[in-house]
Amino acid sequence: MKLVNIGFGNLINADRVIAVISPESAPAKRMIQECRERAQLIDATHGRKTKTVIITDSDNVVLSFLGAEQLLQRFEAEKGGQEFGFGE
Repeated sequence: MKLVNIGFGNLINADRVIAVISPESAPAKRMIQECRERAQLIDATHGRKTKTVIITDSDNVVLSFLGAEQLLQRFEAEKGGQEFGFGE
């Protein structure tokens, strides 16, 4: 299990992450609202603006205030860069 800091000392298991997306699109906003209603939303922003939405394989959605590029660099450090294809 490889834990990645997603801000404010909150950690997420890198092996369980399916996608990191922007919260600006209508489908992303709809998904956030549906997860909030089903109590599957984890808000790790500490009141800051949500910049990324992290989708896990356990159907949980995690909100982070860190940008996608910054998060992907942190995931790369844990995964070795091969699985995410970032920076190729």
